[in-house]
Amino acid sequence: MKKPIAIQGIKGSFHHEVVLNYFDNQTDVVECMTFDSEVNTLLEEQTDEIVMALENSIAGSIIPNYALIDNNQLSIVGEYYLDIQHQLMALENQSIADIKEVHSHPMALLQCKVFFRDFPHIKLVEAKDTADVAKQISEQKIKGIAAIASRSAAQLYGLNILAESIQTIKENETRFVFVKRKMDHAEENEINKASLKFELDHKRGSLATILNVLSDCKLNLTKIQSLPKIETPWKYAFFVDVTFDKYENYEKAKSIMKIMAENFKVLGEYKNARR
Repeated sequence: MKKPIAIQGIKGSFHHEVVLNYFDNQTDVVECMTFDSEVNTLLEEQTDEIVMALENSIAGSIIPNYALIDNNQLSIVGEYYLDIQHQLMALENQSIADIKEVHSHPMALLQCKVFFRDFPHIKLVEAKDTADVAKQISEQKIKGIAAIASRSAAQLYGLNILAESIQTIKENETRFVFVKRKMDHAEENEINKASLKFELDHKRGSLATILNVLSDCKLNLTKIQSLPKIETPWKYAFFVDVTFDKYENYEKAKSIMKIMAENFKVLGEYKNARR
């Protein structure tokens, strides 16, 4: 029997939308209010796979999630880019003039900040999850408070959309990754993207040398994120995503990086969702 897939948030959240869009007939999910508890479902074998947001085209990387994947020895097995459209919603028979507060996830509030400049009477309040606010408004029949959430959340919880696509930048995507305890054994001809981690000393030319290896081996660097090693001052861990046309080019780069960088690690090998 196939185990459910864990998501951060509840049904109607953007994580839930990814499950509905990506997996055929997969509706059984484990709802987790934090990324840590989501990872724990994997570690405790309640689930075999989780969906995790990793970066947003407006707000940037969700840095702690890189550490969660790395520190728990987990593997990225795929990715999905979701077009994020934020809708303002509330109980029926209300207008924006009736709304005193808007509750939502800090990221959603940040992405919609400009919209609320025209409504100075509205107080913005941070919450743990976009869809959970919509659910509470619906179940408790709360008037005067609106949520920022997905269209599916409005449909699921029977709320009225007061304003559509209120995010400041209309082209707004979040990259989600699918994470398992171990890497899938995919065919090499299906793999054209990898997530890697390595460490470097804080000295001139160390990062440039690694980047030259990637270039010489015909790999395209699509993402680089640095994290300081707290226990070792002035030493950094780098998380990078690379794409490639030929797996043998990637294999060559990997073998060189293992020698040149410290604590080199493959976090995942999978298919590029952009192609």
